[in-house]
Amino acid sequence: MRATGHYERTSVAGEEVAAFVPAPLPPRDPPLDLETSLRERLHTAEAALARLELAGAMVPSLDWFIYAFVRKEAVLSSQIEGTQASLVDLLAFEAQEEGSDPDADVEEVCNYLDAVGHARTELASPTGLPLSIRLLGETHRRLLSGVRGGTKQPGELRRSQNWVGGSRPGNASFVPPPPHLVASTLSDLERYIHHDDGLPPLIRAGLVHVQFETIHPYLDGNGRIGRLLVALLLEHWGLLTRPLLYLSLFFKRHRFEYYRRLDGVRTTGDWEGWLDFFLDGIATVSEEAVDSAKELHGLVTADGDRLLEHDQATVTALRLFKALPKRPMLTVGAATAMLETSRPTAARAMDALVAAGILAETTGRKRDRTFAYSRYLDKLRVGTELDVG
Repeated sequence: MRATGHYERTSVAGEEVAAFVPAPLPPRDPPLDLETSLRERLHTAEAALARLELAGAMVPSLDWFIYAFVRKEAVLSSQIEGTQASLVDLLAFEAQEEGSDPDADVEEVCNYLDAVGHARTELASPTGLPLSIRLLGETHRRLLSGVRGGTKQPGELRRSQNWVGGSRPGNASFVPPPPHLVASTLSDLERYIHHDDGLPPLIRAGLVHVQFETIHPYLDGNGRIGRLLVALLLEHWGLLTRPLLYLSLFFKRHRFEYYRRLDGVRTTGDWEGWLDFFLDGIATVSEEAVDSAKELHGLVTADGDRLLEHDQATVTALRLFKALPKRPMLTVGAATAMLETSRPTAARAMDALVAAGILAETTGRKRDRTFAYSRYLDKLRVGTELDVG
């Protein structure tokens, strides 16, 4: 058994609890054993990630590929934290006229999109912030601004003890480090991110994710920031050039196993068991993303050919069709703005797409109607449906 940290006794609301303080990375005493099945698992994950990078380079429009994947992740990562918004809910809101207000759940997903966009913009800019505690704090502030959790110190490291599971610290499944140790443990993690210890980058990404989740530096939003951190690391370390891989769908499917593996690191030092699970997730999600890219590309290509052959096809209809992968749900007003044309011209373009069997009206109303690229959405939203029961 490997020791991965120590416990500190602390008092919370009159209860004495044992808070876990993780040791700095990488694992020691003994060091990681990669000369097992982990080596094969690593090679499989690296190969799958390389295929995903290649798929991103081959699709006709990387922008719509990224648009789809980032939104799917925003929905899934928020759902894991209890947000009751589906991908269709998000896209239906984005289809509305400017000035419309989202409901509380959709607003949380929109905040996630804003947080991702900010983090990637900073990392891509020569004058932007590096991957750091400060950048994560700014990202966290955007994530929780004005939504559930907005009163829990957005952008600030926690100044009180938190816990995971249970109704109080005394019956919690896990108690992170005391607040006075949060800054120092995060500083150790930041130094590790920027210091090459010779371990493969995918292994290091797996280690960093667990360490961040163990520190649990914020009062709310730790899970979403921790999952986003993996995606940022893959770009930061050059494994992907675009944000094409996110693990929330895998973690959502295997939620019990995910928490069991995290607990195994903290209680018995089973980093290898966690990494086996993490690398399996990387490989699985990469392969599914490649398959999804192929299916979406094939669908768009086939529907484009169908539209070209239709007797109602116009240049404006073709322009609107090419915009659909980034706006698979839209109104006539939204189409008018996108095409920078008159409302009657935009309406005729939408009628052509409906006649070609590409768009379908979803509201059943005669006014304020919303249209959807249904076959595209059906493929994209797999896994994002809300759990019922």
